[in-house]
Order: sequence, then structure tokens, then C-alpha cells
Amino acid sequence: MKVVILNSSPRKGGNSEVLCEQFSKGATEAGHTVTKIDLRTKKLSPCRACCGCANTHSCVIKDDMEEMIQAMITADVIVLSSPVYFYSACAQIKMVIDRCFMNHMELKGKQFYYIITAADPQHEAADGTLAVFRGFVRCLPDAMEKGVIYGTGTWDKGDVYKHPAFERAYSMGKQI
Repeated sequence: MKVVILNSSPRKGGNSEVLCEQFSKGATEAGHTVTKIDLRTKKLSPCRACCGCANTHSCVIKDDMEEMIQAMITADVIVLSSPVYFYSACAQIKMVIDRCFMNHMELKGKQFYYIITAADPQHEAADGTLAVFRGFVRCLPDAMEKGVIYGTGTWDKGDVYKHPAFERAYSMGKQI
């Protein structure tokens, strides 16, 4: 299967990115093709709600979103990853989700996994982020949520190495 991982952490080597790497490692070892997209390295703009894409299914904004949406369209599995900022998803992943408006119906039948990190140790800290992810997936035809990896209680860079989510991300990637 083709797997696309959207790492939205703006912090290079941060806890979210480490979990994305673990998921990737497991999926690769299981024989899947993995593409990891680090949003912090991409030129992205927010949706303008201009509906210029309504007929062409091509966004009027010329940035890196076109290559990302194409990767998502050809994928079987999509991993959405976000650190929790103020009990919600970070701006980087929300921007990508909103920009999928142009081709969201082409994201048919995808399997979704979510990786969420947060300083707060309670899983409830991820509720806002999960709502963003689930709201997106709910709009896609025949999309399926397959798993959630909670890296809660991880504030400092590297905290996730000693967290159960470290092994869980690897295992979940290996089991797809």
C-alpha cells in the first residue's frame, strides 16, 4: 500500500515528527511505500474561500499544495499528525485540510491514522485536534479512521522516546 504521512510539527525533530518516523519505520518494514511530507518545509497559504477551484478542481493559489493533494489522492493510507496547540490542531495541518476542498471527493476510500502529541498528559487534551481530523474525514467518501496514537504528556523535545506512543506508532505502522 501507499502511505502518506503529513507531519505538521513546525519543530524539526519534535515529538510529533518522531512518532511519524516510527510509524513510517513500521510501515516500511511491513513492505509499504511511505512518503513523509514535512509541512514546515512547504510553501502553503490558507484557503481564500474564493471557490476558484469549483469547476477546475485546481486551486488558484500556486504553492506546494498541489503536490501534496496529488500524493494524498494516490495514497491508500493517510496519516494526519499534529501537536496540540491551545487544545486544537496546529495551523499547518488545518491549512492543508482546508485546502483539500478543491479535490476532497477524490480522497475516496482512504484509511486514516492520527498522531497527536500534547504537553497535557490527559487524552482529553487531544479532543479538539481529533474533532478537526474527524470532521475532515467525515466529509470524505468511504474514508475510514483506523487508529489514534496519543503522545500526551510530551512537552520537551524528546519526551516521546520514553512514552508508550513511541512503540505504538511503530506497531501501528507495521500492522496496516
